[in-house]
Amino acid sequence: MNLAKEQYGGIIVINLEGDVMGGPEAVRLNEEINRLLDEGNLQVVLDLGRVKRMNSSGLGILINALTTFKQNGGDLKLAGPTPLVKNLLNITRLDEIFEAYEDRESAIDSFQV
Repeated sequence: MNLAKEQYGGIIVINLEGDVMGGPEAVRLNEEINRLLDEGNLQVVLDLGRVKRMNSSGLGILINALTTFKQNGGDLKLAGPTPLVKNLLNITRLDEIFEAYEDRESAIDSFQV
């Protein structure tokens, strides 16, 4: 999994690319989330538009990220989930927990409402 970070005003976008399968990816993403919280960034969008594969461990990474932000007074939203990710969220009913948007612009705009 590749991870790149961009900033749009006070909102951080984390672009995930490749396979989100747990293991080292979980550690890397968790470290990035903790770094963002330490820096005071509480509004984050995970752009999933380039995720090729995701399993239950990958979903666990997303759940952990959302929980961590919520516990610290922030929020995490999903942008551009691929059909595979949408299906996983739907099957597990996590689509009722995560706010998911078709694209990053919509996800970013949702923080400004």
